[in-house]
Amino acid sequence: MEEEVVLMKGNEAISHAAIRCGADGYFGYPITPQSEVLETLAELKPWETTGMVVLQAESEVAAINMVYGGAGSGKKVMTSSSSPGISLKQEGISYIAGAELPCLIVNVMRGGPGLGTIQPSQADYFQTVKGGGHGDYRLIALAPASVQEMADFVELSFELAFKYRNPVMMLADGVIGQMMEKVVLPAQKKRLTDEEVIARCPWATTGKTKGRKPNIITSLELDPNAMEQNNLRLQAKYKVIEENEVRYEEIECEDADYLIVAFGSMARIGQKAMEIAREEGIKVGILRPITLWPFPTKAIAGYADKVKGMLSLELNAGQMIEDIRLAVNGRVKVEHFGRLGGIVPDPDEIVVALKEKLIK
Repeated sequence: MEEEVVLMKGNEAISHAAIRCGADGYFGYPITPQSEVLETLAELKPWETTGMVVLQAESEVAAINMVYGGAGSGKKVMTSSSSPGISLKQEGISYIAGAELPCLIVNVMRGGPGLGTIQPSQADYFQTVKGGGHGDYRLIALAPASVQEMADFVELSFELAFKYRNPVMMLADGVIGQMMEKVVLPAQKKRLTDEEVIARCPWATTGKTKGRKPNIITSLELDPNAMEQNNLRLQAKYKVIEENEVRYEEIECEDADYLIVAFGSMARIGQKAMEIAREEGIKVGILRPITLWPFPTKAIAGYADKVKGMLSLELNAGQMIEDIRLAVNGRVKVEHFGRLGGIVPDPDEIVVALKEKLIK
């Protein structure tokens, strides 16, 4: 399959990209608004072409533990779900992080709390960035804002996961998962052979030991002193990630008097609001975090003494705003605007909020 331009949903783009980047396995369970990921994989039948395993598990808990097993053998494995399903996966995610295994977890967010709604939301920011499971672990979190990024971030997620032996979450929202756009799909890559997997992942547990001592994959350590050392080693790794993997986009920020900080679909809507505001003579810029963790703290802090105010634009009650306020440390006013219940604001609402909260 050569590179081509096609029209598809964000969820569908994830499936196509997973096959083309040489993924070894997908384990998931249906839940709106991400069910097309599994449905598309089932339709494409990659087990007949690339050998990729696609399995609908009996539950979200089973799916994440299948990912745990696949990742432990050094394979390129992934899962996807939506907010309540990700909640069910949290114990397994913590185990995977504790065992330092690479994998991709896709979360196409819907509204909550509880069963909530099948409409879009960004209210899983805390669950992802602050760590929804137990223990002092971190997930690398990528926030796509287009169907193209839904495709591109699959390979990027796997690259980061294997580079740092750490789970990566693609934190999308229902808007990006369900919207249709043109997307350039990458050329097909070959899956690694078992020998290539062993060479890439000498830590992995496989059936082909050939005289070497079998590796043990676990997050268990009963000696408190040894467990403390494990945790300190993890924290040192997270520090390296924070120093090297921050990603963000700046739009019209050079002369901005006001800064909108937004990710995912809200960055798309915020960009239109920025254009409307500039037509009215209000100089607005947008900073879009691409990595929600590591968060672009330094980049945002750099605008604290340059702008008159910042607006955290989120499809939730105000979660990312905490990290923005920590970044600026009280040097500039930071306000929040968001809609709840699956309601997506239009750009004019954002302009009104900008004026009422920061300019009045």
